[in-house]
Amino acid sequence: MTNSTVDAVRKQLTSWRIAASSLVLMAGVWAGNAVAQVNDLPGGPAVNQLNFAPPVTKIAEAQHWLHWFMMIICAVIFVLVFGVMFYSILKHRKSVGHKSQELPEPIWVELGWTIVPLLIVIGMALPATKVLVAQKDTTNADITVKATGMQWKWGYDYIKGEGEGIGFLSTLDNAHREMSNSGNPPPTDNYLLKVDNPMVVPVGKKVRVITTANDVIHAWMVPAFGVKQDAIPGFVRDTWFRAEKVGDYYGQCAELCGKEHAYMPIHVKVVSAEDYTVWVNEQKKAMAALADDPSKVWTQAGLVERGDAVYAANCVACHQANGQGGGAIKALDGSALVKAADTKPYIDIMLNGKGAMPAWKQLSDTEIAAVMTYAKNSWTNQTGTLVQPAEVKAAR
Repeated sequence: MTNSTVDAVRKQLTSWRIAASSLVLMAGVWAGNAVAQVNDLPGGPAVNQLNFAPPVTKIAEAQHWLHWFMMIICAVIFVLVFGVMFYSILKHRKSVGHKSQELPEPIWVELGWTIVPLLIVIGMALPATKVLVAQKDTTNADITVKATGMQWKWGYDYIKGEGEGIGFLSTLDNAHREMSNSGNPPPTDNYLLKVDNPMVVPVGKKVRVITTANDVIHAWMVPAFGVKQDAIPGFVRDTWFRAEKVGDYYGQCAELCGKEHAYMPIHVKVVSAEDYTVWVNEQKKAMAALADDPSKVWTQAGLVERGDAVYAANCVACHQANGQGGGAIKALDGSALVKAADTKPYIDIMLNGKGAMPAWKQLSDTEIAAVMTYAKNSWTNQTGTLVQPAEVKAAR
């Protein structure tokens, strides 16, 4: 090889080395910026998280202990079995002069590899069964909350204990939906986990959660509580937790439930007993103020004003503020269905859903009538007509 060829090879290697170093440096800078921009979310996911979420219930602590207990047993078995196997392969290989031979099978060997695994399984099953039984013991709860999964939000109804009678919907905060729709969301610690109405419970109280669904299978999961329970249409399941630390705790629907599965977060706010009582009183006052008589006859202006708030809370994520929709979501502005004088087909879709449009039976008669009236008299529609709550009630 000539000197010129050697020099050329050296130059090429040097250029490759510089390029590789630059890429590594850029990757390091990018990773450093990414880590610096997104922080751990207390009560939710952490950056580069490997272990389970920090537990705030006894059940979650037991699950953590059980996980590592099983992991250690499996690791020890793995090392022993494969250690003996590879030792035998290397020590008694044919290349060093060993020959295969028939070995006797004494009774103690047969008993050993039957009894020892049985004892190991029993030793693993006993603590696991204890934790499993504790997970299913929903008796003597201080508060009972029904969590209803629906496409794509959660409905919470407090049915026993302090706060009985309170009910509300919990929906992804619209600002986070807009960030997702942008295709380039800014670094946000609680990205797609912020809701408009979190579930609120007192610290140190046993909370029973009854799960069900009104459309497809969902799952109510909060990792910090060690809770994951399926919500199945037509069935009632239950689980429980007792949070031992005040704070905000996050989860998500853990069952693939449709195209907006990622937009169905869970936010549980654990507060002191005093703050919980204050929250209960505030909620009951708000509910009393919003209590509607479906037989009341509304003016168009009153329904439009009420419908504006209902639309912003429930519809704007899909149909947009200008009523244009997009993709599989049909536009409301200029829609023949919305503008039609016959309101029955429109009411039927609102109550039962159709295609990409989910059912909205969870809304009150007045809320459905208000949002329909709002759509009929917004943007370019301006039909001048309205829908009364009594019409919705009759169609249910």
